[in-house]
Amino acid sequence: MSEVNTPTKIKKPKWLKVKLPTGESYKKVRGLVDEHQLHTICESGNCPNMGECWGAGTATFMILGNICTRSCGFCAVDTGKPLEADIFEPARVAQSVKLMEVKHAVITSVDRDDLPDGGSEIWAATVRAIRRQSPGTTMETLIPDFGGKWDNLQRIIDVAPEIVSHNLETVRRLTKEVRIQAKYDRSLEVLLRLKKGGMRTKSGVMLGLGETYQEVIETMDDLRSVNVDILTLGQYLQPTPKHLPVAEFVTPELFAEFKEIGLSKGFRYVESGPLVRSSYHAEKHMF
Repeated sequence: MSEVNTPTKIKKPKWLKVKLPTGESYKKVRGLVDEHQLHTICESGNCPNMGECWGAGTATFMILGNICTRSCGFCAVDTGKPLEADIFEPARVAQSVKLMEVKHAVITSVDRDDLPDGGSEIWAATVRAIRRQSPGTTMETLIPDFGGKWDNLQRIIDVAPEIVSHNLETVRRLTKEVRIQAKYDRSLEVLLRLKKGGMRTKSGVMLGLGETYQEVIETMDDLRSVNVDILTLGQYLQPTPKHLPVAEFVTPELFAEFKEIGLSKGFRYVESGPLVRSSYHAEKHMF
C-alpha cells in the first residue's frame, strides 16, 4: 500500500465488476420489496452484494430517517436537519422483516445527534418489535457512537441483539478527515463497553483511502485490544465527486493477506475483499 498523496482519478480495476443478482430467492424478495414498497439500505445503497445476501435470507434496514447530522467524507447519506423521529417506524420495519421472511436482519441508522437519546429508544423499540413479529429472526445492529453518551448505548445492550456492530471505518491518522465528527478512541470505547456488556462485537474498515499497510495492522491490533470478534475489510468507493477520492484500489491478493493476518490475531471471522461491505455474510457470523 502506498503512502498518502493527493490522488488523481484512477480507473476501477476489473475485480470490482459486479454480477447482476439472480436466483429464485432473490426474485422472491425482489417481488415482496416492490409489492409492499419496503425500504432496505441494500437497495438504496446500491450494494454490490444485494443478490447474494437476499438469496441467503439477509437484508439491511436503515432506521431514523435518511438525513444524518454528521458529514463524513465517505458517506453518500444527506447531511442536514433530520425530521422528527417516527415512533411507528419500529412496527413498520418489523412488518417488513416478516413479509420478506428475513432470517437474519441487519439494522443500521443515520447519526441523530439532534436527539437527546441519539435515537436509541427507536433502536431498542425496533429490536423488540422484530422479536415479537419474527421470533426466529436473528439480528445485527450496526450502531452509531451516540456521541459518547453511554446511557444511550446501554439501551442497545439491554435489548441484546445477537451481534452489535460499530464501524471504525478507517485508521487513526485518517479519522478526522474521513469521519469528521467522530473520534477513533471513542469508537474503540463503544466497542469495549459493548463487549463488557456481553455483546458479540463487530467492526468494519474501508481500505483505499490512503492508509499504509502498517496502519491496517495497527488498526487490527486496536480492535483486538477491545476484544472485537468480527472484522470486515472492504474497498472504499467514492460515491460522488464531492466525496473523498479513492487513493488506491487494493488488490484481492492483499485483501486475502489481511484476512489471514486478522485470523491469526484472534478475530473469530474476517470478511476481507474488494466488494465486502459491513453486512456481507452477516448471517454466517452467528457462532
